[in-house]
Amino acid sequence: MELSRRRLLQAGLLAAAGGVTAACGGGSKSSGSSGPKEIDLWYWAGGLSDKVVADSVTHFAALGTVKPSVIGGDFKQKLTTTLAAGRSLPAITGIKGEDIAALLPQAKQFVDLNTLGADKLQSQYLTWKWKQGSTQDGKLIGFPIDIGPTGLFYRADLFEKAGLPSKPEEVAAQIKTWDDWFEAGKQLHGKVPKSFPVNTVQSILSAAIGQNTVRFIDTNNKFVGDQDHIRKAWDTALKPLTLGIDAKINDNSWNAAIASGAVAAEVGAAWHGLDISSAGPDTKGKWRVAPTPSGPANIGGSFLAIPAKGDNHELAFQVITWLLNADNQGRGFTDASLFPSMPAAYKLPALTGPDPFFGGQVTIDVFGPAAENIPIAYEAPADAAVSAPYYNEIIKVETGKDANQAWNDAVSQAKSIAQKQGVS
Repeated sequence: MELSRRRLLQAGLLAAAGGVTAACGGGSKSSGSSGPKEIDLWYWAGGLSDKVVADSVTHFAALGTVKPSVIGGDFKQKLTTTLAAGRSLPAITGIKGEDIAALLPQAKQFVDLNTLGADKLQSQYLTWKWKQGSTQDGKLIGFPIDIGPTGLFYRADLFEKAGLPSKPEEVAAQIKTWDDWFEAGKQLHGKVPKSFPVNTVQSILSAAIGQNTVRFIDTNNKFVGDQDHIRKAWDTALKPLTLGIDAKINDNSWNAAIASGAVAAEVGAAWHGLDISSAGPDTKGKWRVAPTPSGPANIGGSFLAIPAKGDNHELAFQVITWLLNADNQGRGFTDASLFPSMPAAYKLPALTGPDPFFGGQVTIDVFGPAAENIPIAYEAPADAAVSAPYYNEIIKVETGKDANQAWNDAVSQAKSIAQKQGVS
């Protein structure tokens, strides 16, 4: 299980480490008409389906040589250092979802994919995801790989034991809001005292913020992290702690808690199902998923981009659109739990089949509508840096810090970071 991925994405932090180190050598070669064309492709472990990437080598063999490299360590640092040097750039690079907003101001470092025909494909992809990879003046820098629509993962057997509805449609009917969920959680923990409905307040905060159409910085580059929409998300996240239904799991005990049933439910992205199944294989068939209380949010999901100083832009774009067509996105879901950014993929057998781990539930019935109804929210380049204090401070409340003091400290730190980032 990629525990670091779960923690860092849910906490809104930057620079998730990991991956397998591979050759990171030179950029694309032979941009002219003569000689073989080389398409260096950089991504991180789990960022694309390795099987689809391997097939791209064969698929494009007549046009050029696709040379994939799985980059280990801090991917963003490797990419930004190489961009700054202006040489040895790949023809195609991944950009993690948590990094895309910070890289949009460097749009000149990348090809506007609309100039290569991406605008003709826009209608096939989710609007909110397309906007995430676009500058405010409409240049497309990042072509959507995957997304992370959220759902409420829960143990059906423990819900039954607690006298709660256990079928997804029944859970969806009873639990529509966060307050509905917390009331159900009180019943769950009361009837099954060793089980908790919330793993950590951070996970609720991440989802609650993602349900907004405004985040920490508005479109006028003004800091709004001290306003009601963020305070409401903060207070919502702290309710489970006040009610005594927060498991307070922020360490390496999460795997054991999933396996034992100490964590009986979680709000998380579609890809989080793989984390749960990896942590608790013996719980197969006991889990289900229902819609996120109070509406869907997005956690995670990445992009492919073409560095401007790389070569063979047209062929690189052909490779990108092939890697991320509907069929290959379906394969990416099967191979690497990459939830498609292309709704046409939601009708493929890879997504419409029953999932044995979730008791035969067809989970696309939850995640498909969630994906298509995620709010469109502007994410400023400094958003990730400005948001970090809130996640750091709310964890301190779990360990005894006064909630109002933690809020005030989070806002103060966020304002300071915003000012240093040029936010008014």
